Amino acid sequence: MKDRVVIVGAGAAGLVAAWHAAAGARDVVLVERTPNGARKILISGGGRCNILPSSIDASRFVTSSSTHSLRKMLTSWPLPDMREFFEREIGIELRLEEETGKLFPASDSAHEVRERLFESVENRGVDIRMTARVESLKQDAGGWELGFGGEGSLHATTVLLATGGLSVPGTGSDGIGLRLARQLGHEICETAPALTPLLTDDREFQELAGISLVSELSCGTGKNRLRTRGGFLFTHKGFSGPAILDLAHRLVADPQTPLHVNWIGRSAADWDSILQSGRGTRVRSGLRTDLPERLVDTLLRRTQVDDDSRMAELSRPQRLELVQLLTDYPLSVVGHEGYAKAEVTSGGIALGEVDPRTMQSRRVSGLHFCGEILDAFGPIGGHNFAWAFATGRLAGMALAG
Repeated sequence: MKDRVVIVGAGAAGLVAAWHAAAGARDVVLVERTPNGARKILISGGGRCNILPSSIDASRFVTSSSTHSLRKMLTSWPLPDMREFFEREIGIELRLEEETGKLFPASDSAHEVRERLFESVENRGVDIRMTARVESLKQDAGGWELGFGGEGSLHATTVLLATGGLSVPGTGSDGIGLRLARQLGHEICETAPALTPLLTDDREFQELAGISLVSELSCGTGKNRLRTRGGFLFTHKGFSGPAILDLAHRLVADPQTPLHVNWIGRSAADWDSILQSGRGTRVRSGLRTDLPERLVDTLLRRTQVDDDSRMAELSRPQRLELVQLLTDYPLSVVGHEGYAKAEVTSGGIALGEVDPRTMQSRRVSGLHFCGEILDAFGPIGGHNFAWAFATGRLAGMALAG
């Protein structure tokens, strides 16, 4: 009987791993707890699937483990080669969205991405088993015994856990892989929601739900200050959008971390010049030229400036107050929306527990990991899919021998 490889989890990482593992002479079985798998692919990019970024920077990834290991894993599969893989091997034409720097399928269909991945894996001879929930993982003399909680068991010589983390549990991410790894003696870095919307107690801002703009944000102070630029969205509960999500992990760790917004990214000097040269323009109408009307009205209610005043009539203290309000406004954050809305999980299996060349456990032979289960995540915009694909490929090639 041939060696059997069992990959647990048919998400982005598990599917790419299965495709590469099938190049070997071993039986490859892909088990998935949900009826259809790859649900995060389906919900990504608003149903369009932002499959990859147009450029990738390892320094923008977050880990409490070795950044050297992270970089080595991430850069093992250069971005142009990833794109070629999806276009040539999987048959998904990709196009660049210039304004965001993101790569989407030309069809704008996340369903196409999922279906093409499953088809290509199945065509390579992988045995795909759905609604198979792994409950236990035990090592024996011949390899591994995977238990399915009263639904039988499966023997494998090698196992790959591609079970994801804890984010968006409705997609099937229930943390089982992390629990199994911990039971087998692996170090698990503290987990928390990442890329998740933030909550505010500012009622007036809550009433601005639906308003979006491109903003610059700064989080923290001094050398630890993190800056982001991108879409900012008011929600019924608080704040979201790429600029918020990319720094949300800081506020998850400590909601008291200072968070400031420059509403449109314009410098204080430029705003001061505009206000001084406004002449007969009224403050309210002048600001509405660049900012959403309801946001302008809300902000002006928080100043000592009469919104019907003309820009030329502003005193220096009034002008400086407005400039501060427009370029360095403090946002009140009282919490976050947790794993239910988190794009990814912060923390996971420490990268030092894994051989960066093969993704095999350094503690237990015959056990590999890839994807979100590991202690690393990147910014929004396809970077976390790139991490899943790169680590899945490494693991898959190792399983293929």
